Amino acid sequence: MTSAPGADLLRLDKQICFSLHAASRAFNGVYRVLLKDLGLTYPQYLVMLVLWERGELPVKKLGEHLRLDSGTLSPLLKRLEAAGLVRRERSARDERSVEVRPTDEGLALRERALEVPRRIMAATSFDLDELRDLHTRLDRLTAALDGAALDGATLEETPGCA
Repeated sequence: MTSAPGADLLRLDKQICFSLHAASRAFNGVYRVLLKDLGLTYPQYLVMLVLWERGELPVKKLGEHLRLDSGTLSPLLKRLEAAGLVRRERSARDERSVEVRPTDEGLALRERALEVPRRIMAATSFDLDELRDLHTRLDRLTAALDGAALDGATLEETPGCA
């Protein structure tokens, strides 16, 4: 192919977005194996993590924590409810709002899930400091990209995904 000025910018192996995409897919593959024994998919696991941490939450707040819209979250919650892990009820304070909370069975699942983060860490071959550093950098990246998405003018001036 041609080696025009800037052509390197369009190489797939130079795209940070593709590196993140590939890492995400690799994580999903490892989680798929680890979560099979728990009977959870990765998105369901994320829902349970938030509920184990926060307790009862309105669906809207749960979606905010997970960065998911209600159209994506509702089917997840229906499957978790059918599995007996969560309960959904209309809020007594606001009839438009639906509250979600883990059931006793959902809370008991937390104990079985405690091994998942340890096994993920082992799968990465990173030590704890490396994982903390990566986490910090990814949080900074996410915040920067969220800010750029809100400021469309910045995106128009910024070349490429590199």
